[in-house]
Amino acid sequence: MSTTDGTDPARVAALYDDFGRHWAHGTSSLYEEWALGIAGDRELTTRIAGLSRRLRQPNLLFASARWAGSPLAPFAQWREWLLAAWDRVLDIAKERSTQTNEPNRCATLLPVISRIDGPVALLEVGAAAGLCLFPDRYAYEYSTPTRIRRLAPSADDRRVNLACRIDADDVVPDRLPEVVWRRGIDLNPIDPRDPEEVDWLATLVWPGPDHDRRVERLRAAAEVAASDPPEIIRGDLLETVTEIAASAPHDATLVVFHSAVLLYLDAAGRERFADIMDGLAAEVDRRVVWLSNESRGTLTAVDARVPADLDTSRRFIQSVDGAPIALAGQHGATYETSAFRGR
Repeated sequence: MSTTDGTDPARVAALYDDFGRHWAHGTSSLYEEWALGIAGDRELTTRIAGLSRRLRQPNLLFASARWAGSPLAPFAQWREWLLAAWDRVLDIAKERSTQTNEPNRCATLLPVISRIDGPVALLEVGAAAGLCLFPDRYAYEYSTPTRIRRLAPSADDRRVNLACRIDADDVVPDRLPEVVWRRGIDLNPIDPRDPEEVDWLATLVWPGPDHDRRVERLRAAAEVAASDPPEIIRGDLLETVTEIAASAPHDATLVVFHSAVLLYLDAAGRERFADIMDGLAAEVDRRVVWLSNESRGTLTAVDARVPADLDTSRRFIQSVDGAPIALAGQHGATYETSAFRGR
């Protein structure tokens, strides 16, 4: 049986099963239970299958339910609440979007950005409130098998503290970048000065003790962004990225970056974006670095260069100009390069 839009409920079940087993597992036991509960629930998978592709996203459904006041309760109890509040939850989901603006991801961007000579211009695709556009204004603690390395804008500026485990000493950044320009693109930009919008970002953070620090970090980063709000252009990334890139200063290296964004495009859209990136430097006549953090299965050309037996669960494949260089934890807590050394 398929729904009217041609989506089989079994595909929804597989989507939620994957989310529960491979993404929420070990990091949010409640979301794991909810996702696996939905995966085994024919009524809910049929309902979800009838929604648009965007509204079928587990994190959007769960966050919208929490925004509507759902209990953080076991699946059986939560299911009853969800069915009773279904229309209200969908109304919220239609108005909002999944925007996991995790500032700790800067800890996995810095190993690349910090090694670029000279000034840097940053353009984030899928920027939300732009919290990842400030890698030069956060404090970092990197732990390796042999040492701990700390970086901060100044000795007394540690408003946002990011932590990351790195698998090799020579990958640890030794300086912060000189960022001279920062812009973002998003279908639904968020104003970090708006408390309600920041509350929505906090609601998108998964429940569980491992994530409590993420909410604190997000709110601290929002204060940094609110003090000097970056320009976030509302628009489709495929239609706007070239024009915005062309406005970056010529004397800076332009870094176009994104994390968990391209998976929301269809396969043709992803390939089109990769083609745009391949030709962007020539199109805008300046040096461009394309820094991507996306899950396996998003960019076929990148996947083709990843060892077939490499476990990438709960991690992004980080690539630079289409070449994979590391596995980056989905929330920035880990950075692993060993699988790509010597390739």
